[in-house]
Amino acid sequence: MSDQKSSPVSEMYPPSAEFLARTTHTNLAEISKHAEKDLEGFWAGEAEELEWFRKWDQVLDDSNKPFYKWFVGGHTNVVHNAVDRHAITHRKNKLALIWQSEDGKTQQTFSYHALNREVNRMANIIRSMGVTKGDRVTIYMGRIPEIVFAMLACAKVGAVHSVVFGGFSIDALQNRISDSATKLVITCDGSFQNGKRINLKDITDEALKLCPTVENVIVVKRTGQDVYMEAMRDHWYHDMCVLPIANGKCPTEVMDAEDPLFILYTSGSTGKPKAIVHTHGGYMVGAYSTLKYVFDVKDEDRYWCTADPGWITGHTYLVYGPLLLGATVFFFEGGPTYPYPNRWWQLIEQFGISIFYTAPTAIRALMRFGEAWPNKHDLSSLRLLGSVGEPINPEAWSWFHKVVGKNLCPIMDTWWQTETGTFQITPMPATPLKPGSCAKPFFGQVVEIVDEKGKPVETGAEGYLVLTRPWPSMLRTLYGDDQRYVDTYWTKFPGKYFTGDSARRDKDGYIWVIGRVDDVIKVSGHRLGTAEVESALLTHPAVVESAAIGLPHEVKGQAIHCFVQLNRGFEPKDELKEDLRKHVSTHLGPIAKPDVIEFIDKLPKTRSGKIMRRLLKARAQGLPEGDLSTLDE
Repeated sequence: MSDQKSSPVSEMYPPSAEFLARTTHTNLAEISKHAEKDLEGFWAGEAEELEWFRKWDQVLDDSNKPFYKWFVGGHTNVVHNAVDRHAITHRKNKLALIWQSEDGKTQQTFSYHALNREVNRMANIIRSMGVTKGDRVTIYMGRIPEIVFAMLACAKVGAVHSVVFGGFSIDALQNRISDSATKLVITCDGSFQNGKRINLKDITDEALKLCPTVENVIVVKRTGQDVYMEAMRDHWYHDMCVLPIANGKCPTEVMDAEDPLFILYTSGSTGKPKAIVHTHGGYMVGAYSTLKYVFDVKDEDRYWCTADPGWITGHTYLVYGPLLLGATVFFFEGGPTYPYPNRWWQLIEQFGISIFYTAPTAIRALMRFGEAWPNKHDLSSLRLLGSVGEPINPEAWSWFHKVVGKNLCPIMDTWWQTETGTFQITPMPATPLKPGSCAKPFFGQVVEIVDEKGKPVETGAEGYLVLTRPWPSMLRTLYGDDQRYVDTYWTKFPGKYFTGDSARRDKDGYIWVIGRVDDVIKVSGHRLGTAEVESALLTHPAVVESAAIGLPHEVKGQAIHCFVQLNRGFEPKDELKEDLRKHVSTHLGPIAKPDVIEFIDKLPKTRSGKIMRRLLKARAQGLPEGDLSTLDE
């Protein structure tokens, strides 16, 4: 790691006195001190704000590190707290979900009573297909209300859901279904994205040719296109909804706190994606607590997280977190610039959004269109803004704060991961802010920035970001691979969780996350393993060897730049470059389509045969190549 000194923005943005007067949690130092001194007591207090079928015997069991257990002996179900309990209280008729279609022609709303009805209906259908506690269900859908119903219905019956992003293609879907030994797939005929139709059912059919564990497929009608329906396997959701089996209340399964709630695949430095396992009890408490404090959600708020449910942000802060708090959630099918760059600003004005949580990629994309588009709309309903997915550059932070928030809305720049489940480093609404910094650790967490030997680096120096205390929403393992879990996260710095990110800490204790240190590329906030991209390229007959790297991109954060060595008989032509780009898109999905393909006679490698991506990055950017002593000439 470099010992380069940081030059972070020193300007501080404290919240206004008027804002603080409306903020619930202002005694941050007191809460932080309590959590630091009594970690288990702090989290027990948070858990007691939720309902349990049976209270825990032990808050934290760390007897078998790093396989930590939380709320041991406790019985609950995240759906009981996110849906069931609200449906019989004063929130029964409160709006739980507001959904808007991409074209704006369709809007659906669901009170907590209606949400409960829809979740019961889908849970009854899932259960009628023989899905029981512990079975895996893969959900591959567009951004429609039924994806929320499906996630909650799986949790209600005790099944483990695996949501696959609707932008992934055949191979990625097939690998995830096979790895999890999925019993049921829930999908759509198709979805809409920037005015185009994505044929999700066709992709599902291709993937299932190599997935013998799948017994049934539920298909939700969204686009109305003709699709193939395999007899006995495929079932239209709307047809099943009118059957007697769908009616009535479906009992919520009593789950042990440590029972798995979902698995979610995230890219790693090897070709096979990692299946992160999260549990009912700890994840529930973490999602509830972090959102409560960081976004100060109030009963009257209208909350919008723009993340897709296929990613962890969509799981925790679009679905589970806000529903646990009894919030009103806005859910939009489309993106920020279709059909015009004012689409999001239009929706904020139309629906009176008060909390808006999005990604730096989207902010940078919207910045390019200037201030006129947001200035056309009344954004005065906004109270808090949030950023997630990657470090936000100070320029984008300032634009977001000034143009969207009118210098009145604090920005909660949150750092966390699929693995952590919830925020780990984040400001609070009462925290003075520094543009580009995610501020300080969440209550109870301790962050260290260390060198290669695990020793803390000096203030301002770059080092490895590690977490030193367990937290309730932490991943429990990698599905079916305990050893890989230990090797990936707990071996480099024994006893400490290795995040895979580099960071700096300034003199005020603020953390500045720099980016990944392993072979992972973050494109628009989505993690892609270099090995995944390279493996897709190698399935093309023209490619004998390849290397993928991430290079800085002003909008997407990182762009995928691939170096390709060709097989004999193939000429390095522009047409082949485009063919290879399309080939990766077909195998992994449009998000993985390389920005640049560069033909190379030979990839630079170490004497042990490892590709020197560091050298490729330096050459691609015209930077000094550094130490070449290990290069195999």
